[in-house]
Parts: sequence; C-alpha cells; structure tokens
Amino acid sequence: MIGFDIGGTKCAVSCGSLENGLVRISCRREIPTDTQISPYEMIDRMCALAEEMTDDLSRIGISCGGPLDAKRGVILSPPNLPGWDRVEIVSYLEKKYNGYVRLENDANACALAEWRFGAGRGSRSMIFLTFGTGMGAGIVLNGKIYGGANGNAGEVGHVRLCRFGPVGYGKEGSFEGFASGAGIAMMAKNSAIAEIQQGRSTLYCKSMNELDRVTAKTVAEAARVGDRVAQRVYQQCGEMLGYGLSMLVDILNPEKILLGSIYRRASDLLEEPMRRVLAEECLPASLAAVTITAAALGEELGDLAALSLACNEKDFYVKEEN
Repeated sequence: MIGFDIGGTKCAVSCGSLENGLVRISCRREIPTDTQISPYEMIDRMCALAEEMTDDLSRIGISCGGPLDAKRGVILSPPNLPGWDRVEIVSYLEKKYNGYVRLENDANACALAEWRFGAGRGSRSMIFLTFGTGMGAGIVLNGKIYGGANGNAGEVGHVRLCRFGPVGYGKEGSFEGFASGAGIAMMAKNSAIAEIQQGRSTLYCKSMNELDRVTAKTVAEAARVGDRVAQRVYQQCGEMLGYGLSMLVDILNPEKILLGSIYRRASDLLEEPMRRVLAEECLPASLAAVTITAAALGEELGDLAALSLACNEKDFYVKEEN
C-alpha cells in the first residue's frame, strides 16, 4: 500500500505493509511541493515515485491539510497549497490505478494512525491534537473518526480563548494563537520587543534584527537555561493549552488525549501549567477518566497517517467490552 502526505512545503510518498497489526514502512521519498505547476502534475510526480517503489498501487491513502471534502475525495483550496482548488484527487487516482483511494485531513489521519498503531491503541474515544505549526484535532468516537456534519469537526484552533491575544487561524486570542509553533513565536517576539524597548534583552533575541530568527525551538532552549522571559512564554502557552483541553475533556469525556509535535518536544516546560489549569477547570470525574500524553509515533507519524488510510477498516475495529 501507498501513502501520500501532501504539505505546503513538501510531499512525502511512502510504501508499507500491514504486519501483525502494525504498519511497516519499507520505502519513503519526499519532493518539494511545486505550486507553480498544476495540482495534477504534482500528483503525477508523487505517482512516479510510488511506481518506482512498488508495482501494487491498489490501495492509496492521502493525508492533506484542509479544507477538504473527505466523503467526495476533493481537496478544497488549502491556504498552504495555492492553486489547489477543488482538486478531485480520489477519483483521479481511482481511474489511474483502478484501486481503493481514501483522503482525510492531516489531523484526522494522524489521529487514525495514533489510534491504530500508537498511544491511542485500545481506546474507543480519543482526541489527537496536532500542536505543530498550527493547532487542529482529529477525533475518534466509538472507534471511528468523527468528521461532523460537513467534515469540519476538530477545528479547535479556531476557538477563541481570550478576547485579546496572539492571532492564530485568522482569529485574535484563538487556541491556535496561544498553543502552536507560530503562536509561541509570536508571543516570544512581542515579549522580546518589550524587553528591548526597555533596554533589556532575552537569550533568544538580543536585538530587533534577530526577531525573524525567533522560533518555538529557540525560545524553549532559552527557557531551559533560565531565561525568565522565555519561561513566561511557555508558562502562558501551557496555561492556555490547559484551558483549551479542559473544554474537550468536559464536552467529549474522552479516554485519551494525545498531543503532537511541540508537546512531545517541550512537555517539560508545558506540563505543570497545563495540569494546574486542568485541575482547576475540569469536572473531576472527567479529568480522572482521561489520560493526556504525548503522541507516540514521532517523526514517522505523517507517513504512518497516510498509510493508515490505505488499510482495511475491519483490521482495526475495536470490539465492545463486556
């Protein structure tokens, strides 16, 4: 089976097989995403890579940033893929290879992979939060991905947590504004500007000329060696992460919540403020029932997410407990 992981910067093609309930990646290649050519030309480039890996392209899974229509197999103008307007990728590949093709947004695909192969195994209700450059969620309810009325379920980054705050998902004070790589960098830059204007500096930014170099990673590194401004940024991120999670805990009462990229790399800075807010905000019984932890699949998550879409659903159905 083949997985296509389509992103604004690069596209990855992976070939894998299902062995003893786990996906094994046998080959993987990536190419830059060229938005100067047509989407179908870009898809053909991925197909050429896949054809070099295997003769069997009868099952293809596609993970791509939204918006998209998973039911109809159409990519609908993702902001990071200019020119990809109503791309009927599923029907295009079905006709090309006469096989099974499934499309999902990247958050749902990652949730599916973590539920099937990672930290969500064995659960029937689970939420995966991307917590990377942006903030999105994939939701598994009763052993199935929940897409909502029109496929937009899980857009938690768009929820406003404060009237004022960093901008994320086009909204000031949003969950994504406070809890994402872009949001952390934005908060850190604003804090650095305030320090510089008062004749001080931070370890991660000593002058206005260094503002463009500020990232979630450089701020985390500064926080770990004692920079108080950097520590305050991660403290605020952790607190707002707690507020966002508390809504999910109380509304959906999941068994597990899995946090992606940034939490996996910076849990030492985020854990305490996040847990403190959760204890203050959540219904005690709901909080006691949920396990909140880092996603388990690491750097292979994007590839496994795409490949998991190519698997048979029956192979992963979680039976009801007696």
